[in-house]
Parts: sequence; C-alpha cells; structure tokens
Amino acid sequence: MSLIVHKYGGTSMGSVERIRNVARRVAKWHAAGHQVVVVPSAMAGETNRLLSLAREITPQPDPRELDMIAATGEQASSGLLAIALQTQGVSARSYTGWQVPVRTDSSFTKARITAIDGDRIRADLDAGRVVIVTGFQGIDPDGHITTLGRGGSDTSAVAVAAALEAHECLIFTDVDGVYTTDPRVVPEARRMSVVSFEEMLEMASLGSKVLQIRAVEFAGKYRVPTRVLSSLTDPLIPLEEEITSGTLITFEEDEKMEAAVVSGIAFSRDEAKITLLAVPDTPGVAYSILGPVAAANIDVDMIVQNQSVAGTTDFSFTVNRNEFQRTIELLKRDVIPTVKARELVTDDKVAKVSIVGIGMRSHVGVASLMFQTLSKEGINIQMISTSEIKTSVVIDDKYMELAVRSLHKAFELDQSPTEKA
Repeated sequence: MSLIVHKYGGTSMGSVERIRNVARRVAKWHAAGHQVVVVPSAMAGETNRLLSLAREITPQPDPRELDMIAATGEQASSGLLAIALQTQGVSARSYTGWQVPVRTDSSFTKARITAIDGDRIRADLDAGRVVIVTGFQGIDPDGHITTLGRGGSDTSAVAVAAALEAHECLIFTDVDGVYTTDPRVVPEARRMSVVSFEEMLEMASLGSKVLQIRAVEFAGKYRVPTRVLSSLTDPLIPLEEEITSGTLITFEEDEKMEAAVVSGIAFSRDEAKITLLAVPDTPGVAYSILGPVAAANIDVDMIVQNQSVAGTTDFSFTVNRNEFQRTIELLKRDVIPTVKARELVTDDKVAKVSIVGIGMRSHVGVASLMFQTLSKEGINIQMISTSEIKTSVVIDDKYMELAVRSLHKAFELDQSPTEKA
C-alpha cells in the first residue's frame, strides 16, 4: 500500500460536477488500497474574486488581512470535496493549513513553508480516511494565517508529500503534462513523457506555468517523485493507464531520458526592464542599487552591468511587471540620490524567452543557433543570461510569439528524439 498525494488546481475544482469527478478519482485510488492525501486549490476564479473585493475598499489592503480573506477559498473547496467523498462512501476529513499545522514564516501573501507536522494526517490515514489539506496556506509563529502566493497549492502538495515521505505526488491540472512549449502559442508543441528535475526547475523559473517554481524546488530538495496529469480525463480510467500518462519529473539522467539538446522553450510576458545610466563604476555599486530593492521584497531576475566608460557604467535589471511601478518609486526615492545615476530608463513592454535542456552541457553552438534564429526574424536581443542548461534573452514583447515559434522549429522540438534519429 502506497501513500499518494493528489493536488487539484482551480479548474479541476471549478464546479460542483468537477468536484464530484475529483471525488470519483480519489475514491478509485483509495479503493485500490492506497493511502491518499488531497491538496485542492480554491475553485477557479474564487481567489481573484475575494481579493478584488478587498481592493474595492482600498487599493492597498493590509497584506495580513488579504491572507485572511484569500485563505477562505481553499477552505470552501476542501470542505466540499470531503462532502463529495463521503457521498461516495469514502471516509474523508478536511483540514485547514493551520490545523495540520503547516508552519510558515510571516511574509504575508508570499510566505514560505518552514515545517509541516504530519502526525494528525498520519493518524487519519491509519484510520482508513482520505485526508484533505487546504493548499496555499499555513500559520506563522505568531498564529496568523498566511498564504504562499500564486500557485502556492503546488508547493503545499509537494511539501506535504515530502513531510509524509509519500511514494509520489500527482499534480492534476487542466493540461495533460509538460510540453516543449505552450501549445496555445505553438500548436505543434509535444508533450514530454519524462523531464529532468533540473529542466523543470529552469522552465518553472523562466515562465512555464505548469508548476510553481517553489514546488519544483521542494521536489528537488526532498527528492519527491512528481507527476503532472490531466484532471479532465475520465475519473474512472484504470490506474495503470492513468499512472503512465502525463509527465514524470525524474531525478536520474539515464537511458530513459529523452536525449534532446534542447527540451523546451519557456517564456514570460510579465517582464519589465529598468536601466540606470552612468552610475559610478566602483565596488559596491550593485549592492547600492539592488540592496534596497531586495529589502523591499522585490524579486530581481536578469542583471547586466555594462563595460566601464570614463569611470561610469550602465546597470540594467528586470522585475515582474506587477512590481514595476513600485521599483521605480523606490529607485527614485532611495537609490538614485545615493548612486548619482545620470538617468533612469524603463521599459515595461519586454518579454523573456528561454531555451532549456540538459543536453546543452555537452553540445556546442546551441546559443549560437538561438541568436541566429532570432536574427533571421529581425528580433533584437536586449539582454542575455546563461547557465549550464539554459539561455535566456529579453526582447520586445511584440516579437515574443514569433520568437517562440521560430526557436521551436529551429530546435526541431515538434519531433520526438526517435523521429530525429
């Protein structure tokens, strides 16, 4: 008998009938003899609805109170799922994050999990129950409700799986796995049966929306076998067929891996670029710029510092568009007067496009083909960032879909490795 964690996204929980389907699927796994823990998201659109109500009252609500409000979405869906399971004759019990408890730090609206007490869950599992744990939320050291940020239910599920030493964590969503890129942009995109943890981590960090990056980090740190599956299939599909569908995130690079140089194309439309012109090229200038940004809990992505000319340099970095205005205000108030930058240049109409693949470690000319492909399409590269298994570029956002389609074709990602051979 295996302990399996199921996670269901908002679309999967989007209506009473879909919740009934989730219950049917969970009941099937339970009837097969597995211990099952379920981590559901709020019903589709519910979190946005709740937060919009708060912002109707004030444009800048207290983050602690936002967490109080947002946490109710998962609480409702968990209770509904427990009731749906009970009508199927399955003993089920739901818990909020703070009842487990899922312990977090005090960073309201973007808290991080520090520990999970699994005793209560294990006791219910041993009693033959299905246990439902609200995703996305926890409790801080002072007893305040916290939430983990957008996509936090993925993180909750993998963290619960790690704490319970689960056999596998199944992420059920509205797509049937991890694709070479977004099929809505490239219809020829191909579903991968297996992807390495490193590739998945890069793709999640670079804009792929299939899994939240912190969920992948948890999976890697605690080596939690994780599989991405569709919840929109027949819930009574045979277990053997279901478990072999979707995409498995693996931690081993072996003969089963798809031997592609580039495995996928990731992209993000949520980028904004900020440049400080003619800052002094002296030790500590990068910290003088980015230190206050970090202190304001603003995530910085790509960073470029140009060659020094006459003792000054240009310093560019990107942030999420949601943080764009706040970053500009902070720089004008706290940074520019200190570093004496000549000018602040901003652009919130950029996108990031990245190629990812563990095969890039052992093949030369991969970045060159990327740059050549973009050049042929007349796409100018504004920033470049590289690692062992990825190359990212910042471009004008109006060229993003053209770039993704062109790169997908150039690296023959519409073909499986066997077809290429």
